[in-house]
Amino acid sequence: MSLPNPRRISLDVLDAVLRKGRPLDEAFSSDGRLSELSSRDRAFVRLLVTTVIRRLGEIDAVLASFLERPLRGKRERLQDVLRLGTAQLLFLETPPHAAVATSVALAKAAGFEGLAGLVNAVLRRVGVKGSAILKDLDLDKLALPGWLWNRLVQTYGEAETRAITQVQRSDPPIDLTLRDPDTADEWAQKLDATRLPNGSLRLSRGAGDIRQLAGFAEGAWWVQDAAASLPARLLAPQPGEVIADLCSAPGGKTLQLAAAGAEVFAVELHPKRLELVQENLVRTQLSAACVVADASLWQPPESLNGVLLDAPCSATGTLRRHPDVALHRRPDELEKLVRLQDCLLENAAKLVKQGGRLVYSVCSLLPEEGPARISAFLNKGAPFRVEAVAFEDFGLPREAADETGGLRTQPSFWGETGGMDGFYMCRLRRL
Repeated sequence: MSLPNPRRISLDVLDAVLRKGRPLDEAFSSDGRLSELSSRDRAFVRLLVTTVIRRLGEIDAVLASFLERPLRGKRERLQDVLRLGTAQLLFLETPPHAAVATSVALAKAAGFEGLAGLVNAVLRRVGVKGSAILKDLDLDKLALPGWLWNRLVQTYGEAETRAITQVQRSDPPIDLTLRDPDTADEWAQKLDATRLPNGSLRLSRGAGDIRQLAGFAEGAWWVQDAAASLPARLLAPQPGEVIADLCSAPGGKTLQLAAAGAEVFAVELHPKRLELVQENLVRTQLSAACVVADASLWQPPESLNGVLLDAPCSATGTLRRHPDVALHRRPDELEKLVRLQDCLLENAAKLVKQGGRLVYSVCSLLPEEGPARISAFLNKGAPFRVEAVAFEDFGLPREAADETGGLRTQPSFWGETGGMDGFYMCRLRRL
């Protein structure tokens, strides 16, 4: 029995993301054909689809030079065939003859035999003139929908917004958080990794299947972007403290809290996502009480020493890892997200005992989801005060210091070594 065609799978995954609105990771995980492929072909499918989504604005701008009009209706899948071929020609260094020939074959297999000649002609022209066309495009503005570009320019200025988009267009590095931070030098040497200023390890490019790396099976570390590791560090858990990690999946922050010796409630609304937390706890030989519950309503048996609320948000700080977010987010969704964040923050505050800490964080670059939520929370008379933190304690540049006393990371931070996700985080103390 012949194996599935990786490019046909790529075409179907792309359709699921672009037209059915499915998250990229979900589209990958739900396609059973991927398990039939070799690890190399699985990696190729992920790289190809991710590149198309990350570079969609650029790809469509190039294709527009060679098409009289965009392919719509029943021909939308043919547009995707051209997108896949263009990504290979311009960004993945696929030999031109291979990129064109496989795209023509894919068009035929997808039911467009009569238009195979169009695919051949367009992609041959892309191979010859596409790179020159790219040089004349504003690649930074094409990387984001217009509304998001304008919001970021308003918040950070155009120069910094361009720096952000340049990092977000690149393939992100893989960062690791250690179960025992004191072993950082040892594991950096074993894994040929770079030790980052915040204590995370960054793998070199081409590290391969992480499941095969030293330390994975015994749970010595877990994958977690350097910025995503900061909220738990900001909470500063102590051995024996009772702490809740609200909206805990996929579990990196829960693992950090448990590794520090805290007694942790991992609270997550979605059972399937909580399974990821449980799997990681088993692998790392750490323990936490996993609770399926709505974090806006959940109540612990007693008041807590600390609460970490990593609230659902627009995820605009994670576009380099989740480029589909730029396609799926709409500005009219923000109001609903803000209401949810306020609701979650209100309940989280009730769980903290006097003198305890509350850390609020979001992986968003938009101020209305970050500092504006803390200001609104305190303006309502919440019995908390912000504990300002020093950016240098976390290896961050001065620009990370936020006017609220919190920290705000940007994808352009540590840009020379691969950047980081965009987060806002703030620590509050109950009065």
